[in-house]
Amino acid sequence: MFPNVNIVKRHPGPYEAYVALSKETTAAARSAGLSTILCELVKIRVSQLNGCAFCLRDHTQAAIAAGETADRLAVLPAWWESQYFSEQERAALTLAEQVTRIEHQHTSPDPLTDVEGVLTPEQIAAVTWLAIEFNGWNRIAVTSHFKVAP
Repeated sequence: MFPNVNIVKRHPGPYEAYVALSKETTAAARSAGLSTILCELVKIRVSQLNGCAFCLRDHTQAAIAAGETADRLAVLPAWWESQYFSEQERAALTLAEQVTRIEHQHTSPDPLTDVEGVLTPEQIAAVTWLAIEFNGWNRIAVTSHFKVAP
């Protein structure tokens, strides 16, 4: 268990810089032509892998507000076994999982999804930034013990 210290309250400057990074990452995703729903799916999937309840709740609500369905959210933890997700979403989720599970990338076989055949280089860069950003947000929320209550 992490020490019970809220790093945001103790050092707000890095948090404010991270908020600015988040705005830049969102702008890059929009510029690359990625939909709000795809971006939220990436954030949710990264948060699922990291076990971040705070980000899961926040971005599930954002995805629903953007028009995402309960069916797709229900199968997101096993997205590769379903036919709910577009080729672009599958490529983005594959890439987000590779970034999040980076420790496995040196020994894992190539993914079944052809990320470079589906996403443009600009989209690959934008999804990579989203995954990097959200791995950071998950770590901020989990280590600071952000409250998650109904």
